[in-house]
Amino acid sequence: MGETYQSIVIKAPVEKVWEAIRDFHDLGWASNVVTSVDIVGDADSHEVGAQRVLNGVFHETLLSIDDDEHTFSYSIDEGPGPLERATDYVGRVAVKPAEERGGTLVEWSSSWNKSDEAVYELLHPIYVAFLEDMKKSLE
Repeated sequence: MGETYQSIVIKAPVEKVWEAIRDFHDLGWASNVVTSVDIVGDADSHEVGAQRVLNGVFHETLLSIDDDEHTFSYSIDEGPGPLERATDYVGRVAVKPAEERGGTLVEWSSSWNKSDEAVYELLHPIYVAFLEDMKKSLE
């Protein structure tokens, strides 16, 4: 199985970070990474089954959202290059207090059906950029 993990501490309360990122259709906090978000279907942005297309190439579906635990998961159903070979792709985002460092810890992880270094090399820098944008936008 392939996987990636990234995290960052943001100097802002958990509630502020969660409120900013929980909307599956609004990635305004990632303006340096996301150039377009196309909403697909009629599902609300906080509803399991909500779909989006990021930057015209990443087709994603919201699989779960938990406002109490401050987590959501999503699938990448279609994507460029090596993602064409990756199946069972699931991304997970968790927001929680960063007790030792203050602020909020945001963890972004993903897994897919088989170990494929090309998928990791495509996605890891994107997620790092997402987290850096999130930090700049929310601090």
